[in-house]
Amino acid sequence: MDPTRLDANESIFFKRELEYVKAGSYDIPFRANKAVTLFPVDTSAGPAATEITYRRYTKVGTAKFIADYSHDFPRVDVYGNEYTVKPKDIGDSYGYSIPEIRRAAMAGRPLEAQRAITAREIIENKIDDVAWNGDTTHNLNGFIDYPGITEYTVASGTSLSYEWAYKTSDEILADMNGAVNAVVEATNGIELPNVMLLPLAQFNIINQKRLADNSDETVLSYFMKTNRYIKTIEWIVDLKEAGASSADRGMVFVNDAQHLTLELPAPFESFEPDKLGLEYVIPCMARTAGMIIYRPASVAYFDGI
Repeated sequence: MDPTRLDANESIFFKRELEYVKAGSYDIPFRANKAVTLFPVDTSAGPAATEITYRRYTKVGTAKFIADYSHDFPRVDVYGNEYTVKPKDIGDSYGYSIPEIRRAAMAGRPLEAQRAITAREIIENKIDDVAWNGDTTHNLNGFIDYPGITEYTVASGTSLSYEWAYKTSDEILADMNGAVNAVVEATNGIELPNVMLLPLAQFNIINQKRLADNSDETVLSYFMKTNRYIKTIEWIVDLKEAGASSADRGMVFVNDAQHLTLELPAPFESFEPDKLGLEYVIPCMARTAGMIIYRPASVAYFDGI
């Protein structure tokens, strides 16, 4: 028997076990990679796409009162600018040595699946990181520093600090409402943010800080009752020290597929094993183009909180 190859029974065992391992890797829940569940995910480009092109339109024109037999109808038009991003592949692999496969087959025990689970988790962690932070080397944009989004400047509190840890409940609420209003007012009410994102520490502050000493209402519960635009507030670990001079950053935005998408032409997949020496290696891959924000004016950030 060739010691570098599996015999027929061992090959059948390996094929059956590999199918089981692959299936198992899709069943295991991973850490809180929130981008793929928070943002609309667009897979429509497909795994073969080398470019993704989208258009941003500007509407121009006016209407006026007209008289009978008028011919001078005002003209309207739409102008579009094209933007292109290039998807990039993300890959890793896992493997089993021939001695491992033979020992498992002889003992009748399953192959250890944690390697496949880890391979998938590492790729999905990378997709999440690109969604938030982008990748300058590959010209992929992330949500946190997307070009053209609006900046809202928070005011210092009575403690002379911008940080929520030192602000009163009213001062924190002023920051939260101010960030939302920055989008609403700058767009004349066209863009109405429905999601606010905060670093974990700031989310915990508003979730636990009472509105007043004699009140059971928290800053979070009061804000959700009184702000007519925001429907969801979520914490994101990547917002810690994400702002200028490593300040903590909060963000508000309109969350639907007309405003932004996480481009994922090819979600995680694993392929047939390759034989390399005394090892069978299973390559894994996904393909992403990062975030596309079609209407940057619908997103605002506020630093220093």
